[in-house]
Amino acid sequence: MSATPIPDFLYGTAWKEDRTPALTELALRMGFRGIDTANQRRHYFEAGVGQGLAAAYRAGIVTRAELFLQTKFTYQGGQDHRLPYDPAADLSTQVAQSMASSLEHLGTDHVDSYVLHGPASGYGWTDDDAEVWAAMAKERDAGRARLLGVSNVSLQHLEEMAATGAEAPAFVQNRCFARFGWDRDVRALCVERRIVYQGFSLLTANPEVLRHRLVAGIAAREKATTAQVVFRFAHAVGMLPLTGTSSAEHMKQDLTSRDLSLSADEVRAIESLAG
Repeated sequence: MSATPIPDFLYGTAWKEDRTPALTELALRMGFRGIDTANQRRHYFEAGVGQGLAAAYRAGIVTRAELFLQTKFTYQGGQDHRLPYDPAADLSTQVAQSMASSLEHLGTDHVDSYVLHGPASGYGWTDDDAEVWAAMAKERDAGRARLLGVSNVSLQHLEEMAATGAEAPAFVQNRCFARFGWDRDVRALCVERRIVYQGFSLLTANPEVLRHRLVAGIAAREKATTAQVVFRFAHAVGMLPLTGTSSAEHMKQDLTSRDLSLSADEVRAIESLAG
């Protein structure tokens, strides 16, 4: 199995519906090498991601070995009626069925990252989560996934998960709000445990940051957009950001945000923009 390096930007494919194949291919043409999806038809069209990948392979834009593909297992409560598994099956079987379906959708024999798409409860790590996590580890050990992650988790979830003796995730993916310190407590735990923190909704969750005079001033100085400043900040504090833009121009801008200059003082100032 290829050990594709973890990219420093992910293209998120949620909410794209019929545009999913074309936008996945476009993101790869623009230079993205990490694609995030989920086997959750309610919010994602995973088979459409696979169609976009196949088109990119045919066009010689990229090979599978150069790509980092991340998908997710979603509990029935997060799905609509279009389930990727038998709802009557036990959770371990559902994980295996969901993975088999994902590999078929994506036209591959493995994903680079397999993520638990939110724990079963908002209030802590449950027995169901423990069962699913163990089943995901089996998929990884069988070579169908390279790394494992969890998404939409609180500090409590992660602490309770660790207390059960569960293997630590390689990734935590959360919606990231400036007004809550950009998920400071969870990010601190990730640093301590060498977990890569993936931040999503960095723009849509933080309109007040994009309008802030500090961010606007940096953007003017750098001849950049405020969105680019936010993504540069995310990299500076050790996040792996996601973007879901459908604009080719924004895709290019998001990737070139890595070239902006931010001082340590500016990074600290943006980090403290919590409302």
